[in-house]
Amino acid sequence: MAEPKPKFRTGTIAIVGRPNVGKSTLLNQIIGQKVSITSRKAQTTRHRIVGLLTEADTQYIFLDTPGFQNAHKNALNKILNRTVSQTLEDADVVVMAVESLLFDERDDAVLKLLPLDKPVVLAVTKVDRVKDKIRLLPYLKEMSGKFKFAAVVPVSAKQRQQLENLKKVVREHLPEQPPIFGEDDFTDRSERFLAAEFVREKVFRYLGDELPYSTSVIIEKFEQEGNLRRIHAAIIVEKDSQKAILIGKNGERLKQIGTEARLDLEKLYGARIYLELWVRIKKGWADDEKLVRAYGYE
Repeated sequence: MAEPKPKFRTGTIAIVGRPNVGKSTLLNQIIGQKVSITSRKAQTTRHRIVGLLTEADTQYIFLDTPGFQNAHKNALNKILNRTVSQTLEDADVVVMAVESLLFDERDDAVLKLLPLDKPVVLAVTKVDRVKDKIRLLPYLKEMSGKFKFAAVVPVSAKQRQQLENLKKVVREHLPEQPPIFGEDDFTDRSERFLAAEFVREKVFRYLGDELPYSTSVIIEKFEQEGNLRRIHAAIIVEKDSQKAILIGKNGERLKQIGTEARLDLEKLYGARIYLELWVRIKKGWADDEKLVRAYGYE
């Protein structure tokens, strides 16, 4: 007698953690598409990014979140922290990410946010960096005692280790219901939104140590003509000196940022991209809640 076909499951999974534990890389590797930007700069992710993966019997709706931030109390970070809290309320399952062999007050702040009425899976990231795996055993035992986790899964997103196991554990806790999105969808974010994010990623990757956290990107024009997209983007900084750093000698730095972002966008869209960048100064925008919201942060 044939085994009954598994019932279809669909649900939302919030990925939370302090800045720089690898949440966005984890999301991108699981769904097989770059939808959440990454850099070494803390809290590169600023929005609730939806990454979608549909398989034969499951639709995973992953919600990548900003790293929960205690260090800065400006309007921008207050709004981003509210995004984390709201996402935890909306999710069916929570994945908390911590970096292998590390746990400090920033992780503890996230731990205190975890819901007691939902399954929480602990993903211990970057295990490929731990040469002596025996060192992981006492760490995993210690982490298991910090919260009533549904499971603890050591993973390496970079090496794609244990990602299938993480998905399997998460699936067990998703509700039985039909898919919500199309099977080929990989995000609910618009092309316009992704264009701004990809430009911001390049800014942080090339100038993360030189520019402050309060650097943003807004799309001023997005036009589609057949297989060509014309995109005009403004990079927002707070000082004249920051504008000079971004532009670089003879405009070379800005050109480099634009080229790298354009190549990524062409790969994502499978289309030709015309990308033009400007740098604009808006003093104190990250401390002004109205401006923060005007720039798309909710």
